[in-house]
Amino acid sequence: MGLNAPGSPLVAFVERTVRRGGNWRERDLELVMAGRPPLIVDAAASVAPDGSVVVTLHPLAEGDEDAPAGALQTAANLGRTLAHEIKNPLAGIRGAAQLLQAGASLEDSALAQLIMDETDRVRRLVERLEAFSDSRRLNIQPLNIHRILDRVRALVVNGVGEGLVFRASYDPSLPPVLGDEDQLVQVFLNLVKNAAEAARSRRDDRGEVVISTAFRHQARHADGDGPATPLEVKVQDNGPGVAPEVRRRLFDPFVTGKPNGTGLGLTVAAQVVAAHAGLIDFQSEPGRTVFRVLLPVSNHANIDPADA
Repeated sequence: MGLNAPGSPLVAFVERTVRRGGNWRERDLELVMAGRPPLIVDAAASVAPDGSVVVTLHPLAEGDEDAPAGALQTAANLGRTLAHEIKNPLAGIRGAAQLLQAGASLEDSALAQLIMDETDRVRRLVERLEAFSDSRRLNIQPLNIHRILDRVRALVVNGVGEGLVFRASYDPSLPPVLGDEDQLVQVFLNLVKNAAEAARSRRDDRGEVVISTAFRHQARHADGDGPATPLEVKVQDNGPGVAPEVRRRLFDPFVTGKPNGTGLGLTVAAQVVAAHAGLIDFQSEPGRTVFRVLLPVSNHANIDPADA
């Protein structure tokens, strides 16, 4: 089957875009071309005012064919294994170091403390890996997204937000979002904290983070099978942007552009958003990075703004 043959994944994607209108994305789209191996791409399509369709294709690098779904599953399996095999021995190592420190010389005490510090660091890493294998059911209920975002903003402002400008641009008419409050707080805490850290890296002390919400009537999964996801949350910063070498795999485990990052925060965020039948993506250039989360809404009546 050729690239443009009827029934090909690319043609089907374009036809869905024309039928539904708006802007659409599809990950891991297989292109079959005569005489060549299949090519896996991320595709974006939009319908122009004149009715034409603009399609952008981003080929995956060699070895990326299973990303992001395969990478998330690999991380889940890794988390289940490491959590059991590492956490118990770590507790024993730390306990032994504490006992040694109690009767040690000043020099040896410092070495014992180093052991405990490193043990604590590994334990924190393992606990983050456990997030991938967390099988707890989501506590889905109608939620006021603005109350969640205000809570997150307060946490970041009092944590790493000193010297930054935080702005909120909310659509007060938004209906409730369907989600698990604790997990959504974790998603947006990660995104806003990352944005604040990026904005702080500016040299002119003019760092800014903008959190905005909107209703996108036509937003839906590109394959058409998922629920509508019209509630949009954007987290924008004016930092240096995501390094080009990590953009392609930014949501994969252990991929990070931060010197001391673990590369797990965005992977967990992507997993939580997917569990909510939502979408997450980003655009980045020097001076402007925007992470966008699309979520389904509740059929309940709009939440009273006084409840924000």
